[in-house]
Amino acid sequence: MEQITLATAQCFIFLTFTIISSGSPTFQAIPFTSSKLVIKLVHRDSIHSPYYNKKDNVTIRIKRAMESSILRFTYLQKKVRRTWPEDDFQADVLPSADGCVFYTNISIGQPPVPQFTLMDTGSSLLWIRCLPCRRCSTQFGPIFDPEKSSTYAYLLCNSQYCHYAPHGRCNLLDECEYNQTYIQGTPSVGILSKEQFIFKTSDEGSAPIPDVIFGCSHENGNFKDHQISGVIGLGFKKLSLIAQLGSKFSYCIGNVFDPNYIHNKLILGDGAMFEGDSTPLEVIDGRYYITLEGISVGEKRLIIDSNIFKRKTWKKSGVIIDSGSSTTWLVQEGFEALRNEVQSLLDTWMTRFWYNSWTLCYMGTISQDLIGFPAVTFHFARGADLVLDTESLFVQLHPYAFCMAVLPSYASGDNITNFSLIGMLAQQNYNIAYDIYGKTMSFQRIDCELLDD
Repeated sequence: MEQITLATAQCFIFLTFTIISSGSPTFQAIPFTSSKLVIKLVHRDSIHSPYYNKKDNVTIRIKRAMESSILRFTYLQKKVRRTWPEDDFQADVLPSADGCVFYTNISIGQPPVPQFTLMDTGSSLLWIRCLPCRRCSTQFGPIFDPEKSSTYAYLLCNSQYCHYAPHGRCNLLDECEYNQTYIQGTPSVGILSKEQFIFKTSDEGSAPIPDVIFGCSHENGNFKDHQISGVIGLGFKKLSLIAQLGSKFSYCIGNVFDPNYIHNKLILGDGAMFEGDSTPLEVIDGRYYITLEGISVGEKRLIIDSNIFKRKTWKKSGVIIDSGSSTTWLVQEGFEALRNEVQSLLDTWMTRFWYNSWTLCYMGTISQDLIGFPAVTFHFARGADLVLDTESLFVQLHPYAFCMAVLPSYASGDNITNFSLIGMLAQQNYNIAYDIYGKTMSFQRIDCELLDD
């Protein structure tokens, strides 16, 4: 994924186990002696982030998130509408630093070299900037030098893993070279390699994992800045970190726009927490699809044909859950049913605010003017519910005006794709757990601090 939006960051904790990957009978996961790895997420605007700017306020952060969400959805549409076979077309959406909310601090190699990486469920490959490096700056951190690490090894062309590398091929040195293309922006190109990665855990400790397969990148897309050391993709493909450590992960996010909340985390491994409602999960080309069946406002179930949300390959449709977009996007019938119901409740006593032709906004503040507003519930297959309170359904775009954080998929002008997307605002205050081989996702409403133990 590269220059358009997103991200998620993480923290880890250890127990003992060995993870074995299914799929190809010859593909082995990393021997990993832990049942869960709890990775601490770094908020883009926290004091621990290189993006920290004390002049930023919540209004600036929300506007930035809204704008990047539009870009994110537009380019995901471009990826979904592609007609090439999946094995022949391995393009992701380049996440942008502006759009990403969560990052992680890791170290790589021996001796360890610190890195600031972007986390993204919209891409699958883990890659890090390596020397020699084109268009790289050391202003915000060191670039990994493979020649100085005692634990580094590149993969030969006959490696079983080279078969799964994006556009993998042999170079003149018999190294497995990958080329991770992006729908927007230049690719990440380098050598498929193995190295020790050290993750910062939620208890302020560290967790070293040997022999992680990654892209040692000598060409690094075209990020707008040089503060990012690489991308840790959480999409599920053969070489993703998720596949290497098993097939389960979960993340828990508090308030998306609160940079001071310190309990945001990602958990990898069989110890990922699966509680609450569960619903079927389908993985297509690394993206995560779930089945939305209806929407309620308070006790009122909206009149929506559930078929509009079903995945139909020939219509490029379905519902994706994503960590790169703050906002949620719904196909026309679903969006208009929700918008019309919200309008009917607010128009009688609130004044509209114009933002654009397809965003529903009002004068006022969420905290004062929406007290008692009914919760909105997304109903998924098998009875799983995702409940959005006012802080998840609306955003305070200005100190004097707020908008609904659910947008119509037709706003991007794409008439070919017909898919919906569940964004991070709808997921905040939940632990979202993915069991890829079990084909299940679970939602548990929880204070993420309770997952610290």
